[in-house]
Amino acid sequence: MADPADLNRLLAIASGVLDEVSERFVAGHGAPRSVDKGPNDFATDLDLELERRISGALAERTGIAVHGEEFGGPSAEEGTVWLLDPIDGTINYSAGLPMAGILLALVENGEPILGLTWLPLTKQHFAGIAEGPLLVNGTPTEPLPPARLEDVMIAVGSFDIDSRGRVPGTRRLAVITELSRRVARLRMHGSTGADLAFTAGGAIGGSVVFGHHPWDNAAGVALVRAAGGIATDFAGEPWRIGSGSVVAAAPGVHGEILEIVQSATERSVAEQSGSEGDRT
Repeated sequence: MADPADLNRLLAIASGVLDEVSERFVAGHGAPRSVDKGPNDFATDLDLELERRISGALAERTGIAVHGEEFGGPSAEEGTVWLLDPIDGTINYSAGLPMAGILLALVENGEPILGLTWLPLTKQHFAGIAEGPLLVNGTPTEPLPPARLEDVMIAVGSFDIDSRGRVPGTRRLAVITELSRRVARLRMHGSTGADLAFTAGGAIGGSVVFGHHPWDNAAGVALVRAAGGIATDFAGEPWRIGSGSVVAAAPGVHGEILEIVQSATERSVAEQSGSEGDRT
């Protein structure tokens, strides 16, 4: 891993690049759908423009290649790579909602070692090296204190009962249902990056991310770890590139969420298997 001085240098360069594009990000708010990527998924022209601009600046100033959501790049599982999502929460952004941002992580052999989440529409910047500290608008923060699930808000990822994939809708519903019985409040912001950044900053106690895309998750995982929090997959293994989900939270809360996620998932799988058996 790079030494702390080098990581701080790279963090400063990356912060400068994101500052440079923030005005354009704000000006393009409400950009219409322009590239269809799948059911209920699309990119805007701003996604493409910002990815080109940020990737070019980072490659030129750091000599490190970039893998972006829109144009791809070298594998993030080997070597040292920037991992970029130029607009996280694109549907929010296009609709004119403020919960959207720019996500950037430096990944070394599959491990996020620094992260940046810029939320220009709310004027909030989160940055940090995974070893800490977390910087919020440039100011170092204290490590997250231990907390209890019943006292905090928890953010959950997008939900569609008919969705398929690695975590189908029925399992998401089971997790959300059990969480709702235990937490102070549930929140669904429509931006994984915002969820994880707010977890790192302590505004919410934890996040459950059903998606697996590394450009959505890597920056926030680094931020949560910088803040002294814990970030794993649903199996409880430390999150890294290739992980299929995220549970990120303050100490204490993480274990409680993980227990609920695992028990709800097991019950959902058992019920689904029983239902399929009844039909045969």
